[in-house]
Amino acid sequence: MDLRKIKKLIDLLEESNLSEIEIKEGEESVRLSRVLTGAPVAYAPAAAAPPAPVRSEVAMPMQSPVEAATGGRAPSETGGGEPAPDGHTVKSPMVGTYYASPAPDKPAFVSVGQSVKAGETLGIIEAMKMFNPIEADVSGTVLAILCESGQPVEFDQPLFVIG
Repeated sequence: MDLRKIKKLIDLLEESNLSEIEIKEGEESVRLSRVLTGAPVAYAPAAAAPPAPVRSEVAMPMQSPVEAATGGRAPSETGGGEPAPDGHTVKSPMVGTYYASPAPDKPAFVSVGQSVKAGETLGIIEAMKMFNPIEADVSGTVLAILCESGQPVEFDQPLFVIG
């Protein structure tokens, strides 16, 4: 299924009151689901973190998985807290897990200071057990890599700056 179609499905899901949508095209199928705001959600506690005491009279705000993984920082602040350099920003086309290399024992696709050509693979995002290449849409030099390998990313989150 085409990546643009999946993006449109994500947009449709976000704009509607639906909590789940499944589309089949021939042998391919895509299933998207989300938690509606106001619905009770249970997150499994981290193995190393002891459970925090909860006072029954105080409502605790829930964090999204990305906020929990990045320590509550906004996705644009996950690049070390420094402002991103000026240049063309390559953003995540989907929600998933970012990987800088094709395998843990392989070198990263790109590094800061490296020249890239339009269409060259910068990294990959795993979504729904599929690995999707993130390609440079402009030629230039990689000025910044704004996320770490293995980090969850959100749709439209800045990933790279190319100058």
